[in-house]
Amino acid sequence: MLHNLAQLPRYRGLVQSLVARELKARYRGSVLGFFWSFINPLMLLLIYTFVFTYVMPAANGVNHYALFMFCGLLPWTWFSTSLMESSGVLISGGNLIKKVLFPAEVLPIVTVTANMIHFFLGLPILAIFLIYYHAPLTLPELLCFPLVVAVQFVFTLACALVLSALTVHFRDIRDILSNLLTLWFFATPIIYPYAFAPPLARRFMNLNPFAHIAISYQEILFFEGPFGHWKWLAALGVASIGFFLFAYFIFDRLRDSFAEEV
Repeated sequence: MLHNLAQLPRYRGLVQSLVARELKARYRGSVLGFFWSFINPLMLLLIYTFVFTYVMPAANGVNHYALFMFCGLLPWTWFSTSLMESSGVLISGGNLIKKVLFPAEVLPIVTVTANMIHFFLGLPILAIFLIYYHAPLTLPELLCFPLVVAVQFVFTLACALVLSALTVHFRDIRDILSNLLTLWFFATPIIYPYAFAPPLARRFMNLNPFAHIAISYQEILFFEGPFGHWKWLAALGVASIGFFLFAYFIFDRLRDSFAEEV
């Protein structure tokens, strides 16, 4: 396992080429191409702004509620899409896996990285609205933003490795995952602030890893005041590294059976 893990940096060129191919394939045949990466989040944010400004203006109790929700929804889209795509990436990439020298772990890495790039492409839209609504952005907190992204990347990649490996043997995982992600979404303070949750719900929410990621984004980008959730984020970062090593161990143990099952 450690030998294979040490080889990962050598595959960066392969990862870059496959990510570029994935991004090109996603918008192949469309007129606007990569501009959809900006248009989709823009249209989504405009729709939410209209609904929660004119249709349900007093339904939430948070000023600029659409902007608040978008701060958590954008990273959630990266996370949930990565998991859904990773659950079938080894099966769809069976022709590559059957090649003797191809490193199978590259496929979930490419999936998570490609969706991270889409997340980055949506950030300018979020930034424009944050500036427009005079969000309380401070330089010290913004410097913590890359750390949140790094923690989310490691945690998402660990989940992707486990899911991609297990789904090769248990195809039902993809159907279960779609329902599990729906439950996970509502168990995460994305459409409601963490402070609005009942005390009992907060205890369970503290066991939700993505809740701490979402809260970190919200405190850095939206809420006024210091970034008080950094201790939870640091603990999650350490736990995510341990989870990644465990996930890679599971992936490495099952890799010999991938070619036969796909």
